[in-house]
Amino acid sequence: MSKLVEKCDRYEKDFKEKLGMKKVDRDLLVAVAKACGPALYKADSEKVACSDKKELERVKKNFLIKKLELKDTPKLDEAIAETCAAFGKSRNKFRAMFYYLLVKKFRKTKMFVG
Repeated sequence: MSKLVEKCDRYEKDFKEKLGMKKVDRDLLVAVAKACGPALYKADSEKVACSDKKELERVKKNFLIKKLELKDTPKLDEAIAETCAAFGKSRNKFRAMFYYLLVKKFRKTKMFVG
């Protein structure tokens, strides 16, 4: 089993057990995880720190604006805040899961899976 598959298994389990999601689009999750690149395999960059304003600004600029091609509006900051809130007090806000939720929020699934 590849490391990517192992990571995605963990994320899917966390979505169901910790976030209460009944259905997870596995193809989208794998595609989003791949898009994270090497960040997925480093302990520090694997997670999104919602308490770090610079980190959230990077998520906005590098993922939402550059990758998802969204315009910089207050809706982006609201979506990031909602996504942080979705994880509750969980310390493990995995980047792939975080991005997955943002992709679903902005209905950009087709950018990752056909």
